[in-house]
Amino acid sequence: MMKKELGLFLLLAVISAITGAINPAFLSWVNLLNMANLIGLFGVFALGEGLVIITGGIDLSLGSMFALLGVVFIDLLTTYEIFWPFALLLVLLAGLALGAIQGFLITRLKMQPFIVTLCGLLIYRGAARYYTSDSTRGFGYGDEASTLSNIASGNIAGIPNTFIFLIILALILGVLLHRSVYGRWLYAVGKNEEAARFSGISTNIVIATAYIISGGLAGVSTVLFVFYTNSVSPSSFGNFYELYAIAAAVLGGCSLRGGEGSILGIVLGTALLQVLQNLVNILGIPNSLNFAVMGTVILVGVLADQQLQARRRRKAALAGLARTTPKPTLGQGNQNTSVRGATALPTSTGDHA
Repeated sequence: MMKKELGLFLLLAVISAITGAINPAFLSWVNLLNMANLIGLFGVFALGEGLVIITGGIDLSLGSMFALLGVVFIDLLTTYEIFWPFALLLVLLAGLALGAIQGFLITRLKMQPFIVTLCGLLIYRGAARYYTSDSTRGFGYGDEASTLSNIASGNIAGIPNTFIFLIILALILGVLLHRSVYGRWLYAVGKNEEAARFSGISTNIVIATAYIISGGLAGVSTVLFVFYTNSVSPSSFGNFYELYAIAAAVLGGCSLRGGEGSILGIVLGTALLQVLQNLVNILGIPNSLNFAVMGTVILVGVLADQQLQARRRRKAALAGLARTTPKPTLGQGNQNTSVRGATALPTSTGDHA
């Protein structure tokens, strides 16, 4: 565990202890399981956002993507009565396709990630509202996809399946990011895309695959959230969820400049964000201030990242200065002695003779 992750874990433990001291209900088994479920729900797509941020990009379209994929998924099950494995596959493929489109616009057409994903935020939300005529979609009283519902919203030995799925997914992505060549490419592209390109890395492919993975995880999260809420309102479903993902990634140590971050940090950042949300509820702070709390968290995280970057630059500059400072050598230390010795020597072999 690196210093950032260790510090984040200690901060999470301290805040949890303080919250538990304020209200012992925080440490109740029911509340802990509820938080574990929320951590699993929000952690899945936060991992995809984290990969995008590591490349130096950003994805603002996640919440609107949830709305569009959510209404399509429910319609496939209820209106068209498609067998749930095929409906699930179609939603996952749709998420991958939306991520691929954004990756293509960013890498091939050289558009800014902020602009591309901001347009995606508006387009997907508008398409979802148009598709449903701005009406809510739900399962009603039928038993559509009961098997999938049990998988998505059930539990094993009391532990929510969403949390178990997050742990499994984090382990897989942890190996991909920290133990594979592709992971090193992601960090290299985030640090310096031009240098990575000159070193032979296919930067366009690396960046595009990050957005594709993010889109695929958004499709998975859509299915989980649909069975969590049992309905989808296209005007509000997934609203500002991209902020949760960005906040979790920033809290977890991902730099918005790119090139930094870890899977463990993103998971811990998601957990810390949910603990803070729980603390807000316990303290009786109005829910309308949730977004203010989230914005403050992002701001503090960015400020802390800037201070850490400045400190590292100063340390690197001091280390470079120490290396370039000339040190006295043996010859320089004995320079005067050598001169005096040279005057005592004979000027020629003939004089010596």
